[in-house]
Amino acid sequence: MNQDKKKAIIRVLIAKPGLDGHDRGAKVVAHALRDAGMEVVYTGLHQSIESIVQAALQEAVDAIGLSIMSGAHLPICKKLKKLMAEKGLEDKLVLVGGVIPKRDIPALKALGIDGVFPGGTPFSVPIEFIKTNVK
Repeated sequence: MNQDKKKAIIRVLIAKPGLDGHDRGAKVVAHALRDAGMEVVYTGLHQSIESIVQAALQEAVDAIGLSIMSGAHLPICKKLKKLMAEKGLEDKLVLVGGVIPKRDIPALKALGIDGVFPGGTPFSVPIEFIKTNVK
């Protein structure tokens, strides 16, 4: 085994799907992930599901994190997971954060969302989740 071989850096795409115009939380999370040693690609506001999946393909990320404040997390996640399956991205970790009512967490998990982090979740929680679960 080569001792000089470096551990691969985890690459995370942070995206703001739909018409949600608030991105402070996404930017703060991106900063926290970078501070934890991850490489972060931030797509900016008003992204379509298609553009998010395309960016994930182009950037060869390990995880996709969606920041959703609009309340449309269920249809957005359903569409995202469907398109990811069509593009062969089933091995990517998918995380959702933002305004997520607790009652919707089981439905998001049933759609195949790996981690759900409602507003107020300490940064250490999604950071550790990503480090533990990225394949």
